[in-house]
Amino acid sequence: MLKTKNISILIVSLICIPSFVALTDSCKPSQKVAAKTGVQLWAENCQRCHNTPSPNTFSPEQWETIGMHMQTRALLTETERKKIVEFLKQ
Repeated sequence: MLKTKNISILIVSLICIPSFVALTDSCKPSQKVAAKTGVQLWAENCQRCHNTPSPNTFSPEQWETIGMHMQTRALLTETERKKIVEFLKQ
């Protein structure tokens, strides 16, 4: 009985662990996306839903808040959000 249970645990582990690793790897941005600048990401992502505001429309603090909100709404990664916000704050 114990041997069967151990074999079952081993089989489940061999099936589940590679699946989990594949899922977590798929969440990483591609190298092509990671190489983009804040200005490129801003132009590509923000215009999908609305006209892009001028960077001087809001203060640096406001851009931080807007960036956090839009990260969730636009499904941006942390890196993408940081690059966009840094561009907008300059």
